[in-house]
Amino acid sequence: MPRARRVLVVGIDGVRLDTLARVPTPHLDTVASSGFLAPVEVDDATPTMSGPCWATIATGVRVTKHAVWSNDFSGHRLGVFPDFTTRLARQDGRRTYVAAAWEPLVTVADGGPMFRRPTRLTHHAPAADTPGAWEDADEATVRDAVAVLAHEDPEASFVYLGAPDETAHHLGCGTAYERSIEAADRRLGRLLAALRARPSYDQEAWTVLVVTDHGHRDEGGHGGDGEAERTAWLACAGPDVTAGARPVRPVRHEDVAAQVYAALDRTPDSHWTLDGAAVPTLPRAVLLDMDGTLVDTEPLWLEAAREVAAAHGHTLTEEEGGHVLGRTCADTAAYLRTLCPRPVSGPHLETSLEDTFLAAVESGIHPRPGARDLLDRLADANVPTALVSASPRRVVDAVLKTLGGEAFRTTVADGETNRSKPHPDPYLEAAARLQLPPEACLVVEDSPTGTAAAEAAGCRVVVVPSATPIAAAPGRRVLDDLTALARAWGAPPQG
Repeated sequence: MPRARRVLVVGIDGVRLDTLARVPTPHLDTVASSGFLAPVEVDDATPTMSGPCWATIATGVRVTKHAVWSNDFSGHRLGVFPDFTTRLARQDGRRTYVAAAWEPLVTVADGGPMFRRPTRLTHHAPAADTPGAWEDADEATVRDAVAVLAHEDPEASFVYLGAPDETAHHLGCGTAYERSIEAADRRLGRLLAALRARPSYDQEAWTVLVVTDHGHRDEGGHGGDGEAERTAWLACAGPDVTAGARPVRPVRHEDVAAQVYAALDRTPDSHWTLDGAAVPTLPRAVLLDMDGTLVDTEPLWLEAAREVAAAHGHTLTEEEGGHVLGRTCADTAAYLRTLCPRPVSGPHLETSLEDTFLAAVESGIHPRPGARDLLDRLADANVPTALVSASPRRVVDAVLKTLGGEAFRTTVADGETNRSKPHPDPYLEAAARLQLPPEACLVVEDSPTGTAAAEAAGCRVVVVPSATPIAAAPGRRVLDDLTALARAWGAPPQG
């Protein structure tokens, strides 16, 4: 059964990026290491104030559209460009949740609310405009949010923590500010623990985004154009992002809402005129299947299986042919042995399959569309690659004469691990040779057999089906061809 997609966005107001380098934030670090943490430069046209920045984050459009120009929201256009919790609730009927202490975000104070119609809302206004009162308000906010996240079922949530920003305003960016950021990280940890405590957590696919709106001057305060004020950041982890990934382009505030929609598999309507888009990322390594993925050898393999079956008295049907795609020579030989009417040894069938397939490969093969562009793009970006095949070493080496062995840091062929696909061993071996955890690797596959192997290894997967349709799922994207993947990573279109 497919896992249910869910999203949590945690907004921590006014946290300088350079401060994160010296303050212990283990829970934010966990999100970042499971995905990415990237700087965000506040758009030149956007005042470095909370109202405009959070409006851009929540709506996915820039200040010229949402028209929140300051911390007084009067004159806004949030009815035309609503926040993601409102849009998902009102247009899709999804359950959404917002928890915040800053009044304009959730009440009519100062021209609000920014979050206009979530299906569930928590609000604890601070008792006074002091750092201590804001810490208390954030604590109450997180207490309620933990209960909702652990025991209810919001599909998209936004939780706002404001104490670090208020502490910087009152006391500057010194020790008290750093302590407030540490406290915010502990609260983030409680929110993440609430997700893991959900009874249905194992059946869910959670994307977590943690974002700040702006930085601060050393003495506290913001609103100007200094680098420390204009530099924000976004951390993102989820089933569609590999661990340690790096964005291929600068990340923007308006991308956050678009990332929420992408995490929920919700394609934005063109009438929304979003300015943001989901952030494309390069993984730390790419593990590529060979037959049917990089080279068009699946028809040759199928024909080899038919020829060997026919030589032993059986005509392979189309349905039976589907069972041999992505399988090793040994697995296919064992399968053919059950079909052939005359007794024949497994080793004899295996040798016949390998020899027949190798002869076809050596007579000439062609890369699949986009394969060259993809390998070139990965080489340009210095992303390590591995070839992971269910074919024997002789066949792999023959194919490498066409693809070029220099394109790969390592290659894994059938027989070089204890078990082959659909078991995870080949992909685990490739990741180990690259000295990376499997979750940091993206696998590119074409068959259900290979996809099962990659997912069992804990890798994210891009599927470009060659013969058998495969459905998308959390952690698994399906593309028409390799050209689309190369283009997403910045390679020029073919031709």
